Amino acid sequence: MDDYPIADLPTPDPEYGPERVVNVQLSALATNDDPFENAGIGTAYNFASPSNRRATGPFGQFVQMVTGPQYAPMVDHVEATAGPMERDGTTAEQRVTLTGPDGRTVTYVFGLSNRRDGPLDEHWLTDRVLID
Repeated sequence: MDDYPIADLPTPDPEYGPERVVNVQLSALATNDDPFENAGIGTAYNFASPSNRRATGPFGQFVQMVTGPQYAPMVDHVEATAGPMERDGTTAEQRVTLTGPDGRTVTYVFGLSNRRDGPLDEHWLTDRVLID
């Protein structure tokens, strides 16, 4: 069964710039279980590039990864401080410092692109999120 996109959640739009793509994901992750369980993680999954989804696996594995120790501060974070979006043609990168619900603060680097084969070409999508 194809679990992409997760229904009833925000999805990529060619009108969205990279700043909006990161913001949509962060807003959703801040209230992860609204309007249903893991909806925030589902929104992040919807904005993951096809190569990102291939690397992370189906949605169930994506949930396990995001709720694991490396990314747990993203889920239900209480504060987000975004640095400037650094764009270079078809790629972009943004550092975001998040404070998790347990008070742990982590800086992540969102890497995005908008060129790929297929129907999501010209849509800004997240290729990777790494700890800075």
